[in-house]
Amino acid sequence: MPHFRSLSLLALALTASASVTAEEIQCATTTWKLIGANHRVCVNAYDDPKIPGVTCHVSQARTGGIKGSFGLAEDPSQFSLACRQIGPITLPAKLADDEVVFSEDTSLLFKETKIHRFYDRKRNVLVYLAISRKIIEGAPANAISTVPIQPWGGN
Repeated sequence: MPHFRSLSLLALALTASASVTAEEIQCATTTWKLIGANHRVCVNAYDDPKIPGVTCHVSQARTGGIKGSFGLAEDPSQFSLACRQIGPITLPAKLADDEVVFSEDTSLLFKETKIHRFYDRKRNVLVYLAISRKIIEGAPANAISTVPIQPWGGN
């Protein structure tokens, strides 16, 4: 029973971090498919839920075809991450050194993309790390982007 309780707490934590919604910016077709959706690369924007003034853009491959049309295809672990300051940044009084700010399933079973935020206090920089992996396997694909905390518009 303790193992089940731990899994329940993990699922609850992931659900809480997944409350950030992606805003799809645009997709580009990479391979045209006769039947079903095309293979494409999509760009999504994620506003950091605890740090107003920071947005991350993630480009990620999306599998098309019949399986992709029904959400049954496994998306490849190919992506890029860019995070930028888009307005004044005010850090919360208590900011965790490591926090998952976004999590999304990228296949029907066990594959996900997570964006972690780390705070490099010494350099006053927010570090965002995107990881795409199967939960049961190691060697995850990853990308990194940094946002130095700087004055904005004369502030």
